Amino acid sequence: MKYNTCSLWILVARSDLSFMMHTIPHLVKMNNFPFEEKVLAIDTAPLTGDKINRPGVGTLEELSACTQQLLKKGIVDRVVEINYHPEYRDRLYRLHFATPLKPTHNYKGYPILGTIFTIEECKSDYLLHFDSDMLMYQNPLFNWVKLGMELMAKHPEIMFVRPLTGPPTDDGTLYQSKYEKDPDGFYKFKFFSSRVYLINRQSFAKLLPLPIIWRSSRRKWVNNLPLTWKNTLNYFTGKGALDSWEIMVSKKLETTKYVRGVLADPNAWTIHPQHRSRQFITALPRIIEQIEAGIYPPQQAGHYDLKLELWLMVDG
Repeated sequence: MKYNTCSLWILVARSDLSFMMHTIPHLVKMNNFPFEEKVLAIDTAPLTGDKINRPGVGTLEELSACTQQLLKKGIVDRVVEINYHPEYRDRLYRLHFATPLKPTHNYKGYPILGTIFTIEECKSDYLLHFDSDMLMYQNPLFNWVKLGMELMAKHPEIMFVRPLTGPPTDDGTLYQSKYEKDPDGFYKFKFFSSRVYLINRQSFAKLLPLPIIWRSSRRKWVNNLPLTWKNTLNYFTGKGALDSWEIMVSKKLETTKYVRGVLADPNAWTIHPQHRSRQFITALPRIIEQIEAGIYPPQQAGHYDLKLELWLMVDG
C-alpha cells in the first residue's frame, strides 16, 4: 500500500518540566518512523485544575528554554504555541462541537482547545499524538505506526489506533474492561484515551461534531437546563466546567460504528506514569533505559499504569 504522510505532535506545559527532557527524546527515539515533522505544542495558558499543585511546575521561560533546546538538538522540528485567540477558539469549537464555547481546558486543566489545535494545525494526512509523560517500548525491527496505518485502511471502523497498553502478557490478556479481540491482531474498544492516538485526519472529521458534556454544577437548576441553554449560559457568563475531551469522544464512539484499536502485537507497548513523585523523577532515566531494552517487571505485564515499586526492584 502507499503510505501517506504522518506527523508527531506532543503537548507540553509548565507542569511537564520535571520529566519532559527525558520523556520527549525517548518517545521520538522509540517511535522510529519517517515523520513529516515532529512538533511540540506549548500550552501557555494559566494552569488550572489539578495541574496547579503538581510537583515541579516551572515558568513559561523555563518551558520555552527546554523546547528550544529540544529544537536545537534536532529532536523536534518545530515548536508552536497553542492559539488562544477568541475568534480562533470559536471557529474550532464550531467545527468540533457545532457551537462556540468559552472553556479552553477541561475541569482538570487538560487542554481541550490545544488538542483540537494540534489536529487542525497538523499538515500531514495522519497525526500521531503523545502526552509528554508517556513511556514506550518498540522493537527496533518493528514499526507500529506502519502497522496502524495498514489496519486503519483495512478496517474503516478503526478511528484511532495505538500500541499495546502495558507490556505483553503470555496469553494476551489486558487488565482492562470491555474490549473485544479481533482475529486480525487488535483489540476493539468503545472508550477512548487521549494520551496516545494515531488518526487519519480526514477520517476523524466523520466523527464530528462531538457531544458536549458539562460537569455537574453546584446549582441544581443549572443541571436541569437543556444542553443548548447550558452552552449559551457558559458563553455569556463563563460559568461551567467541561468534562474531558476523551469522555466526549468515547460517547460519540458508543453511538457510531467506530472503535479505538489497540494493537495486540507485543513488539510495541506503552506505559503511563500516574504519579510524578520525587522518587519517580529520580528513577525515570533508569526506567527509560529498562523500557528501551524491553526489560520490565513480570507483574507489570498487562497493566497500563506504571507500578513504580516494581520498577525500583528491576535489575537490568
